[in-house]
Amino acid sequence: MSFEIKLPLFEGPFDLMLFFIERDELDIYDIPISKITNDFLDYIHHLEQMEIEVASEFILFAATLMKIKSRMLLPRPELNEDGEEIDPREELIRNLLEYKKYKSVVEELASLEEERLSKQKRGNITAELKALNKVDDVDAEMQDLDLYKLLKVFQKCMAKMAARVEDTKHTVIQYPYTIEQQKDFILEKISFKKQVPFTEFISYKPEKIFVIYTFLAILELLQLSLVTIVIGEGFNNFWVEKTEPVATA
Repeated sequence: MSFEIKLPLFEGPFDLMLFFIERDELDIYDIPISKITNDFLDYIHHLEQMEIEVASEFILFAATLMKIKSRMLLPRPELNEDGEEIDPREELIRNLLEYKKYKSVVEELASLEEERLSKQKRGNITAELKALNKVDDVDAEMQDLDLYKLLKVFQKCMAKMAARVEDTKHTVIQYPYTIEQQKDFILEKISFKKQVPFTEFISYKPEKIFVIYTFLAILELLQLSLVTIVIGEGFNNFWVEKTEPVATA
């Protein structure tokens, strides 16, 4: 007897997190980070066993959860400028609440769109039917056709062909970048600094193709665990940091 396992697919890691919170009726302001991390990793492992490609954003989010979990296990908590203990889950909770708010708005807009598409616009049905009938009335059109009209159409086609000076040419240009080349470029840059902002890579050569290849190279380095990404309070930039090798006992 064979068993088939079906896993729901989620739009992103925040969508998966909200599913776990609603399923287990957890307090979003007091997330049990250990349990939620284990659930998140189990979901990713099931996807890998089913040979479903795991998006890099899920892998990055799992790393963030493990980092929060490790910070909460430290015996000495972090303190802010006022001497108050910093909750490592604070930024995660804030982002979850923002995502939940926008998700509810998107669902409401999608419902309104579906309702609007189900409605038929009002118009002059008689005039529209006559117009459609006129377009599709091929027999009536053929009755008015004569040799003179055919010659006029042929003359217009030949004039258009004569007006074309040369045929359209398509030139294929090979981009002077590769993913491997950009990976070496990124590793070289972060070897001199602890953290390098993404804007610094862009400023090196502000070209669209260069930026795309550089971003794809960063994603591959993330999958290879050669770099990590540090996200600040804003959403317009992030920092690339070299992954420190794990010391073996």
